[in-house]
Amino acid sequence: MPHQKLIIDADPGIGDAVAIALALCDPTLEVIALTSCGGLVTGEQAFRNLQTITSIVDPSLWPRIGLSRATAVCCDDSPVLSGIMKGQGTYGLGECEPITADLHQPTESAKLLVELVRAFPGELSLLTLGPLTNLQLAAERSPSFLADLKQLIICGGSVAVGGDVTATAEFNMFVDPDSSQKILTSPANKTILPIDTSHQFGLSFDEYDQLGIDVFSRLGRLLNETIPFALRVSRNQLGREGILLPEVVAVAAVSHPELFEQTAMTVDVELTGGLTTGMTVFDRRGLPHWKENIEVLTDVDALGVKDYMLRLIHASKLGQ
Repeated sequence: MPHQKLIIDADPGIGDAVAIALALCDPTLEVIALTSCGGLVTGEQAFRNLQTITSIVDPSLWPRIGLSRATAVCCDDSPVLSGIMKGQGTYGLGECEPITADLHQPTESAKLLVELVRAFPGELSLLTLGPLTNLQLAAERSPSFLADLKQLIICGGSVAVGGDVTATAEFNMFVDPDSSQKILTSPANKTILPIDTSHQFGLSFDEYDQLGIDVFSRLGRLLNETIPFALRVSRNQLGREGILLPEVVAVAAVSHPELFEQTAMTVDVELTGGLTTGMTVFDRRGLPHWKENIEVLTDVDALGVKDYMLRLIHASKLGQ
């Protein structure tokens, strides 16, 4: 029986899609909702992508899906952002065609988050794979929203390795730095998975082949239509023999926290710097001057994450 109720807030994205599919197949997790946010794709496209992922995986218990009306990040003047987005495919899911049915009275993402947390106070884990816009909107709707979560795990930010979209900022923090600052500096019980740690896991072509994907299983179909596409783009456009899957690390952090090391730290987010907007600033001085306000996942057993992924893939073959 599932022992952890989970909401995932995301802007899929190949990495998000793979992570969400694994979460839907994980028997220890009960994914009760998926909420879309704007980031790599628009909020509406993210909603359709979440519908598509759920439809392909077809879990025994379908999650509720929330809709965001947020736009995607403008990338016209940023070759880095443009490269990140092109690497996801036309709609964000590689070669996987998203559902195109008209939306029928969907619930707004922030409203759905508030409703579910009120219905299950102290029981829900919330994992964010995209910008933190929905969380801030939910906190504005309900002042007790963050406090009523069982745990909040945020995939994003950087402690010491710099950024991935600018020299200083990680994508999710850069997209909405104001919401990032408000959530990260809030008094809520929260954990952050920075790219220092999440970027320790990825796949090459050979490692993907070693997974033994069964394209006739539901999970295998989704993986086959997303990961090879990302690998080809990484090789042909970036000259890299592999891709990173930080979102898979994030799901593993929920399901298998024993694979991680963590420490309490202090964080704030830069809002206005010309070169540093969206930068997560951690006080790492020997004698900290700021009060600790967040748990940071500082290391991961990457082989353990791979084993976790392999177990779910193997189980999906048996269940087809």
